[in-house]
Amino acid sequence: TIPFSRDRNLAFGIKGGGQLLNIDFTSLNNFGSNDMLFVENIDNKFAPQVGAGAFYYTSKWYAGLSVPNILETEHFDRSTISGLGEVNSSELAKERINFYAMAGYLYDVTPDITLKPSFLFKWVLGAPLQLDVNASVLFYNKFILGASYRWSAALTGMAGFQVTNQLLLGVAYDRETTELVQFNTGSLEFLLRYELFNKKRKIAHPRFF
Repeated sequence: TIPFSRDRNLAFGIKGGGQLLNIDFTSLNNFGSNDMLFVENIDNKFAPQVGAGAFYYTSKWYAGLSVPNILETEHFDRSTISGLGEVNSSELAKERINFYAMAGYLYDVTPDITLKPSFLFKWVLGAPLQLDVNASVLFYNKFILGASYRWSAALTGMAGFQVTNQLLLGVAYDRETTELVQFNTGSLEFLLRYELFNKKRKIAHPRFF
């Protein structure tokens, strides 16, 4: 983190990791027994992940840009399997570069009530643009209530309780607004956040963003 003043900071982050892909084709109901696509299983195919981001924040607003996975990884491509040559090159999964942009602002409605409108914009080549519009309210620096709308996708309701300046508990419920609502009843998520290195100083909003 690079401090520009007492309450203006620019933070950078990087991440690294990986995924292992396993596919057991013998468990499939294969109607074409001679299909060469299903001859060999996929065993522990490793795909590395590298990401980076930047985050500028003050006591009143924030903005950020990130690329969670810089590498475009093909998890499975038959053209790479020995013995099959270049006859089949269909991909089971390919991770393209995802770009994220976000911003938010804190508005003091009263000394005890703070409103935070925000948005999250996601873009990836070959997929529709995705926009999340959010609003949450902090009461007495303790209780958080909020809602979110994902453009042409879902609605979300959320609640949180700031137990201490370091500990936050939360819950969120996500409901589809597309035809997928016929196949699921939404998702329920729980959040527990604990800050290990909370500085001993007075803060106006304990980690509201």
